[in-house]
Amino acid sequence: MNKTIIININGIVFHIEEDAYEVLKNYMTDVKRHFLDSADSLEITTDIENRIAEMFNELLAQENKQVIVEQDVQTVISQMGTVEDFASADEDGPQAPSHAAYTQATQNRRLFRDPDDHLAAGVCAGIANYFDIQPVWIRLAFAVAFCFFGTGLFLYIILWIVVPKAITRADRMAMKGEPLDLQGFKRNFEYELKGVQGSVNNLHSEAKPFIYKTRDFAGDFFDHLRSFLGGAGKVLIKLLGIAIMLACIGFTIALIVGMFTFFAYGQRNIVHVFPFSMLNHEYNMPFMLCGFLLLFIPLIGMALLASRLVFNRTTVGRTTGFTLLAAWLVSLFVVVYYSIQIAAEFRSGGKMNQTVNIVPNAKNTYYLKVNDVKYLTAEDSAKLDLKHSVAGRIIVDDNEYNNDWDDNNMPNNVSISIERSDVTQPVLVESFRARGRDYADALQNAQDITYHFTQKDSVLTFDRHIQLPHNKAWRGQEVRLTLKVPLNSKLVIDREMDRYLDGINVYDCQENNKLDQSAPAPFIMTEGGLQCKIDTLAIKADTTKNEQ
Repeated sequence: MNKTIIININGIVFHIEEDAYEVLKNYMTDVKRHFLDSADSLEITTDIENRIAEMFNELLAQENKQVIVEQDVQTVISQMGTVEDFASADEDGPQAPSHAAYTQATQNRRLFRDPDDHLAAGVCAGIANYFDIQPVWIRLAFAVAFCFFGTGLFLYIILWIVVPKAITRADRMAMKGEPLDLQGFKRNFEYELKGVQGSVNNLHSEAKPFIYKTRDFAGDFFDHLRSFLGGAGKVLIKLLGIAIMLACIGFTIALIVGMFTFFAYGQRNIVHVFPFSMLNHEYNMPFMLCGFLLLFIPLIGMALLASRLVFNRTTVGRTTGFTLLAAWLVSLFVVVYYSIQIAAEFRSGGKMNQTVNIVPNAKNTYYLKVNDVKYLTAEDSAKLDLKHSVAGRIIVDDNEYNNDWDDNNMPNNVSISIERSDVTQPVLVESFRARGRDYADALQNAQDITYHFTQKDSVLTFDRHIQLPHNKAWRGQEVRLTLKVPLNSKLVIDREMDRYLDGINVYDCQENNKLDQSAPAPFIMTEGGLQCKIDTLAIKADTTKNEQ
């Protein structure tokens, strides 16, 4: 049996045999005596005691025992080194005091946050110490990652939380891979002492305003960035060049296909599609050609520039380059000229109103529907030969089936609002509006609008869109309808009317009344305006049916 005693090493309690304690006590006495003349002997001996306590804990955990024996103390001393070992080394010759003298003989590094070299939390500097590289590269990597949906910021915050901070000297030494022995502690202390003296000598530099420190950091950052681009950055530039080249080629192919479709489909058909409907028929072709070149030439130029970055060779001559530039400038001039011409034809506005009297009915109920019959002008009828080709049939006006004379591809040009009338006679106020080069031109464009509204008994039918004369360019033509009905009038509105109504939601009214989408929604005119009429009996019956 051996006698054991309890010792306390910087707050950590250990059970140690008596002879092992004597060896450890003599060792620590020699260490304290050696560092007695140091400027901060208490701090360095405390760090050494902390390191010894960590090593004891590791040994006890490895061997699964509770008492420290003499062999354990000898193992720790052999790893830490004795005072005689590095004292004799100092007598043999002076060693370089530089930090590089002992950072080369490193052991396994540990990841900590560096509190001495940090901009925020020391994460980047800690990672740089772990991989033995400059912190600026880690900071640059986080900055680049931040551009990808803020990934760099989230990763930085996570590491800030997970990675511990290097608080003690042993932590800072382990972070930099310095040996955790007496020589390492002494050299680290001397290095820090020398750094403190240098900081005192350069106190005026540390006292610079924050803006100057930021300027110096930015200068160093861009210097390192320039070095990076001169080396590994060349690979990234080539990859970026390949991506730009492929993207330009893809857009160019799509542009060529679109232009080919324009010629194959025919300009007469495409002018009815918005925004091409704004073009006057006479300059439709030159505008489209110049617009194509305005996009095509820059795409080709970017693709050639990207190929030069990738292959490091000139791919186009000076003459060809000037020719393409001249063609692009001419195309730009033509597009701008005709764009100004088009914009000038939207300078003034004109409006014309027309009131249509609606025949009232005894029940004071009206059904609002969308016209399903296609309206054709006499010119359209003659061209389609309706008397022989479609005799006895009805041409349906449906958004799903458009033809050359439909204006459905223009912006929505029909809007309907419903208001309370002050008289018993319901009316429909039609407001035709358009833009033009001047007021007279705008009024003429508004007058050329054709819109069809019909009434059959209590059914009010509205066309889906307005009609414009052939080859008439779009100049903001629209019709705004205001239906005025007396108080307590009941309106039954089809779902298809929903897209044309202002401030009225047919879908919500159907949902409130538990109606199918095909069923019309009932509304009633009140003092506060048109309101959805809720059928409480129908809702209660539907609820009872569902419960059963």
